[in-house]
Amino acid sequence: MYEDRILNAAVREKIMSADEAASLIKENMKLGFSGFTSAGYAKKVPTAIAKQGTAKNLTVITGASTGKELDGELAKAGLMGRRHPFQSDKDSRNSINAGDTKYADIHLSVLPRMVRQGVFGEMDYTIVECCMITEEGIVPTLTVGATNALVENSKKVIVELNTSVPKEVYGMHDIISPDEGKPVAITKPTDRVGLPYIPCPAEKIAAVVINEEVGATPVFKEPDEVSSKIAEHIVEFLKEEVKKGHLPENLYPLQSGVGAVANAVLAGLSGAGFKHLSMYTEVGQDSAVDLVHAGIMDSLSTTAISLSKEGLEKFYANFDKMKERIVLRPQDVSNHPEMVRRMNIIAMNTAIEADIYGNVNSTHIIGTKMMNGVGGSGDFARNAAISIFMTPSLAKDGKISSIVPMVTHVDSCEHDVCVLVTEQGLADLRGLSPKERAELIIEKCAHPSYKEELRNYFERAKEVSPSQHTPHDLAHCFDMHQRFLETGSMQK
Repeated sequence: MYEDRILNAAVREKIMSADEAASLIKENMKLGFSGFTSAGYAKKVPTAIAKQGTAKNLTVITGASTGKELDGELAKAGLMGRRHPFQSDKDSRNSINAGDTKYADIHLSVLPRMVRQGVFGEMDYTIVECCMITEEGIVPTLTVGATNALVENSKKVIVELNTSVPKEVYGMHDIISPDEGKPVAITKPTDRVGLPYIPCPAEKIAAVVINEEVGATPVFKEPDEVSSKIAEHIVEFLKEEVKKGHLPENLYPLQSGVGAVANAVLAGLSGAGFKHLSMYTEVGQDSAVDLVHAGIMDSLSTTAISLSKEGLEKFYANFDKMKERIVLRPQDVSNHPEMVRRMNIIAMNTAIEADIYGNVNSTHIIGTKMMNGVGGSGDFARNAAISIFMTPSLAKDGKISSIVPMVTHVDSCEHDVCVLVTEQGLADLRGLSPKERAELIIEKCAHPSYKEELRNYFERAKEVSPSQHTPHDLAHCFDMHQRFLETGSMQK
């Protein structure tokens, strides 16, 4: 049974139930998991580990965020002692913010190197979702993430064979483990320099669990007025850059973060008249893959394909076309700073808040509460040809301004932010002094409800600041945040 998916007879003998595989996991173990966003993460085994409830104080390392069957169930069961490097599950987030789970937020391009260097110690088990096991190794599903690095540095591997993913996915992956100090021979998104599988000897595989379920898929809302306006501003900016001769007509390869706003921005490109686009990014969402379907995007290089239920059905219905144009790579290649700089990436990422000088907070609510993590935004922002950050100007039904005097936490500093966009407008910050940036951000990006207060703060800061380079009134710069903590609103 499963001869067409498990090509090694000895490995077929290791098929067992999720409960049997979960019983291999003991207290204090270090576990690697496949997965990046809602794609390619193990489901049955982590759920069984949580149900058994005995393997406490686990160190959990993934490529990035996963789904409720992994992060959610392990967090609710109180089994996650440590978690790296990025998560987005509410139960995981609550455990982190309660101090029950120790969490280190790590740039995604850096995580695989840390695994290989032994920073976290050797993994006891890595639990991998795949669609096929060959004689040479494991064929992932629609993500790679950090799986190859985790498998390399794990004592044993547990495989979840997901039969809902067609085995024809074999050939989409380009698996390479970069050598320190040596260049990666990729110059364009379609280049392939690695293997179509993750090398893993049969004797390293401790168990195979069969999973026939698709699992949860993301739900993307239709672009609303705010996200559509943000997309409109970015499209207009890109067109103007082409007109000025700053960008080629097909732009440079694009990168986009995840979420509704990012999805809306890419959707906005579909009717903008651009042709022969390409992407070198970390996640391909519905709107990115739709650009491939429409013939607007020629190639998409990523570490994960994360699609809605409808998007996934469309993807498989047109699979031959998709397979030719999409490459799935490990995250230390998809997010590799060298690649980002070499290919002149146009990076588009979301912010929780930005301040009047262009510093961006992507991770912390009011400076202390972890949301998800920095993800790959820092990898791309620091090295991009153009680094764009976008956010609605308001949050919490207008009770919070996303443009503030000083961010409560800095993830991308002003040096890594070329362009800031809200639905109110776009501020091109390149080459501007701090005070010029402040004037432009307040004018273009702040919501009218907060514009006067921000202007008053800036004028007061210029009067009391000991330096006029980046003037701040430090005694009052957190007034808006403090007001929110006390009253639940930044409004006066």
